[in-house]
Amino acid sequence: MILSAHGLGRDYPTPHGDITVLDGVDLDLAAGETLAIVGPSGSGKSTLLGLLAGLDKPSRGSVTLEGRDLANMGDAEASAFRGRRMGFVFQSHRLLPALTAQENVQAPLDLANAADAAARSRAWLAKVGLEGRHDHRPRQLSGGEQQRVAVARALAHDPAIVFADEPTGSLDRRTGTILADLLFQLAASNRTTLVLVTHDEQLASRCARIVHMGDGRIVP
Repeated sequence: MILSAHGLGRDYPTPHGDITVLDGVDLDLAAGETLAIVGPSGSGKSTLLGLLAGLDKPSRGSVTLEGRDLANMGDAEASAFRGRRMGFVFQSHRLLPALTAQENVQAPLDLANAADAAARSRAWLAKVGLEGRHDHRPRQLSGGEQQRVAVARALAHDPAIVFADEPTGSLDRRTGTILADLLFQLAASNRTTLVLVTHDEQLASRCARIVHMGDGRIVP
């Protein structure tokens, strides 16, 4: 298994005491598998994704990725590990506005000290249909084009796993379908494990497995 979560829980403090957002989640994911996490708002989907990706630490339980316990890493070690082995696609794409498309894609390659970072970033822009747009900044690109840059950035450094949080949520149906086609195609060709959170049943149905969340737990 590339990813395993056992007894995963997350509590958050409030003035009236802790509230439990996630409780008792067990999940195993094989290398190359595609998984959709679905459920109503407030069911714990994004909290689970954040814990699986090591962006947040659990109140209890554990997450291991490629045999490494994410919670036992220091902040610098965890950040470096995510930079090497994980990719991220968010609904709002989160591109750096001052950087060009190429520079946004190249950023994780530079962090990994890749010798061919510039060439690889331009090659990935070509893969997502943005050849010739490498010097454009996010404000010069449409929403769909910005999300293509985000996909290229997520995959350019050959991560073992990509986490996507509502990757097509801000796009119209046609653009979202094109973007989803691209994401699944590129993940499959690179044998990349894909975990996505979505409200879109059509997008979820493209995954090999679907996990339903309800009240902070996986439900049948």
